[in-house]
Amino acid sequence: MTIKVGDRIPSVTLKYLGKEGMAEINTDDLFKGKTVALFAVPGAFTPTCSAKHLPSFVNNAEALKAKGVDTIACLAVNDPFVMKAWADRNEVGETVFMLPDGNATLTKALGLEMDGSGYGLGTRSQRFALIAKDGVVTHLGVEKPGAFEVSSGEAILAAL
Repeated sequence: MTIKVGDRIPSVTLKYLGKEGMAEINTDDLFKGKTVALFAVPGAFTPTCSAKHLPSFVNNAEALKAKGVDTIACLAVNDPFVMKAWADRNEVGETVFMLPDGNATLTKALGLEMDGSGYGLGTRSQRFALIAKDGVVTHLGVEKPGAFEVSSGEAILAAL
């Protein structure tokens, strides 16, 4: 079942590359007491994700924070090393928390996975963005296949 407005973000633990190496974060800790803008891409280094989706949040980070967003997080079904390399390549810095979901654990728990095997990608995340306040979804924009209209940084900024 797909998550919807009013639902709580599922509790899962994910691994990421921190300043001191491999680290873990639980979604309960990521979302607790904060307003989080979480966006998901089908894959790091893919054309729309690199040229439009990630930059739309990096470029709107200050405006999102001014509207009360505490954390901006990018979710992708990629491993922590790929996510770090993608962040470095795009000079993300501390602007966006790069959240690898290598086993699609959170993506599946949200009910927002897609089958990209026709493109050689396996299980991936649908393109989406949400706002959660203290772990509860207050806005959700899920893209139609091939679209980039409701999950951009600009769309989330307008939803706040």
